[in-house]
Amino acid sequence: MKRILMAGLIAAAFSSAHAAGEAKNVIFFLGDGMGPVTVTAARIYQYGEAGQLAMDTLPRTARIKTYSNDAQTTDSAPSMAAYMTGVKMNNEVVSMTADTKAVAPGKDATSGVSKSVNNCASTNGKPVPTLLEMAIAGKKATGVVTTARLTHATPATTFSHVCHRDTEYDISRQAVPGGAGFNPALGSGIDVLMGGISQYWVPFNASGSAAQKVGRPDGRDLVAEMRAKGYTFVSDKVSLDAAPTAAGSKVLGLFDQAFSQGHMSYELERVPANEPSLAEMTTKAIDVLSKNSNGYFLMVEGGRIDHALHGTNAKRALVDTIAFDNAIKAALAKVDLSNTLIVVTADHDHTMVFNGYPKKGNPVLDIVRGYANGLPTKDADGKTFTTLVFGQSPNRPSARSDVDSVTALGNDYLQEGAIKAACVGCETHGGGDVRLHATGAGANLFKGTLDNTKVFNKVKEAAGY
Repeated sequence: MKRILMAGLIAAAFSSAHAAGEAKNVIFFLGDGMGPVTVTAARIYQYGEAGQLAMDTLPRTARIKTYSNDAQTTDSAPSMAAYMTGVKMNNEVVSMTADTKAVAPGKDATSGVSKSVNNCASTNGKPVPTLLEMAIAGKKATGVVTTARLTHATPATTFSHVCHRDTEYDISRQAVPGGAGFNPALGSGIDVLMGGISQYWVPFNASGSAAQKVGRPDGRDLVAEMRAKGYTFVSDKVSLDAAPTAAGSKVLGLFDQAFSQGHMSYELERVPANEPSLAEMTTKAIDVLSKNSNGYFLMVEGGRIDHALHGTNAKRALVDTIAFDNAIKAALAKVDLSNTLIVVTADHDHTMVFNGYPKKGNPVLDIVRGYANGLPTKDADGKTFTTLVFGQSPNRPSARSDVDSVTALGNDYLQEGAIKAACVGCETHGGGDVRLHATGAGANLFKGTLDNTKVFNKVKEAAGY
């Protein structure tokens, strides 16, 4: 009932908006966890201190405050949802009203899989319209592209409404046109969906593969259901390249080369012949969506930046940031900025920081070598240390030893931290401001220091939703 009511609210919001804004098309790029230090370190890693990322070239910039409704340091769900809805909500909540309480799901009785089944009471908050839903109300094409699971927090905020981000079985079914639990505000469905495959789209099968053994306990095959609704299903680069782009095409891409918790591979391990890059997925999405004469809304997430930072593995974080930046570069080369708004930002920071006084040209992942003499810098105990360190890391020995360059530059090196994290992957988000870059139609609206909820208002104004 509340979703039907929400569909009416979206239609009302769209009809009351001013005449069509400058931006016929909107591409919203989100680097998950991509704080200012990550951006700077990635730039130095790839292009040197004086180099430029594609995002650095965008003419409009702003600082974004990221706190959530109940926390100084936000979770990805409410921070991205603030961009998509203009509403401050509690940590773990996905595109719901501010009074919604996050209710963690328990284990499913059939599969034993936790963090999956929605147990949120119908009286616990209400859905709020998203930019993607408003675009659909305006007869525009829509797309969601991510290197994380399609049901992960960031993409989920664009098309679903749940009181806890971990209810991923419910999140996925909200995207299936006409199916049980479908979000009616999505009309005939999102035109392009691409990301990592996971158990949330396939049936549970006790005798099947490892993936099927953690599949949907309700037995639904959401991939088959979406194909029946006219979606072209793609699962590797070959099938993606072959997917149609004619007007009215719909594409569902689930890529499972690594099956790393359902996410796509880190860029460092991606096999280009099998798994598409974020840039390739982005350009394909633009090819499909641009056939709609009314325009489009596309969200593109570099999701694995965040995962590498949680694991205090700076190298993978920087390489994925470059892959994200390459997607921005690819989009800039394809679109007409006179009618397209491009926004690039992050949902939150992490605890990674620069350390010491390394000389110019010193590899950013290496140990610190001083600018004056080029010799390794030592700590109070006479030990070397790396330029990049974390506030927290599982790599915090009780007594430090020297770090050598071969170790520091290795793919799997975990940077040290001031506080010993409880486990690998347990580094937390940071509460600092993040950067926003914008170009194209309506980009002049973005400047100064903004709350993340205000970004929603400015995109909405630029697009005329």
